[in-house]
Amino acid sequence: MREGHASRTAEHNALFRALESSLPERRRLFTDPLARAFLTWPFAFVARLAVAPGLRELVPWLIDNRWPGVRSSVVARTRLIDDAIATALVEPIEQLVILGAGFDSRAYRLPGMRGIAVFEVDHLDTQTTKRQALARELSVLPPHVRFVAIDFNRQGLESVMPAAGYRESARTFFLWEGVTNYLTEAAVDTTLRWCSRAAPGSLVLFTYIHRDVLTRPGIFVGTDRLFASLAKAGEQLTFGLEPSELPEFLSKRGLSLESDVGTAEYRRRSFTDAARKMRGHEFYRVALGRVGRSVA
Repeated sequence: MREGHASRTAEHNALFRALESSLPERRRLFTDPLARAFLTWPFAFVARLAVAPGLRELVPWLIDNRWPGVRSSVVARTRLIDDAIATALVEPIEQLVILGAGFDSRAYRLPGMRGIAVFEVDHLDTQTTKRQALARELSVLPPHVRFVAIDFNRQGLESVMPAAGYRESARTFFLWEGVTNYLTEAAVDTTLRWCSRAAPGSLVLFTYIHRDVLTRPGIFVGTDRLFASLAKAGEQLTFGLEPSELPEFLSKRGLSLESDVGTAEYRRRSFTDAARKMRGHEFYRVALGRVGRSVA
């Protein structure tokens, strides 16, 4: 992301959530009433167009044609993570820590959130833009949400989280969505090791990219257009993992792997038969780890 500006990819994802939320209730995967509040020109205009009958289908089609697989992956992933958090709340968890929160709105839209402490951790520039948007949309910022500013490549979480009220002894759900692929390996290592110091049974859900997209991008559909868009936004992919090595990678950092799901699979869960025609972004994955040994 460019210094002094909010993350452009965070705004892309908010647009995709806004488009999904504009679909008829019976068809949409989730409802995000705040997604449009985070959009600036021209994304805000695109979101308004998508509300009109006839354009509701055309706008997503045009996006999918231009950037294969990205939109469908993001919305299916959103539903996957929403469900994972809902399951964790039943365990129950006492804290939700959203690392690289971007324009995530789960603290405000998911049932049960007001009963736990939610920490939104992100770069100050993106966080400032988000708080301004929330102030416009909400009469009062909810007291269960706490904002923590950080630069993951330069600061450690241990230097900022205690002062925000984070309790290492509490059962915690860590959400790290859309971030690891923009960091250094050292930053990913440090963050996961910090998460593993949480109470036993705590969960860490994070996204990552298949390492091959960094070395052999041509084997994945749509990477040329995706890389060009990222470069235009001042962002680039920097870190990936080999899925077969993930269990050992996490074990060395005090975590046990509970699940590891690729784009094709979580699209199939959300879109069922329609997912067969969706291509692109297959290098993206969602992993769930648990602090300590797995309970499975």
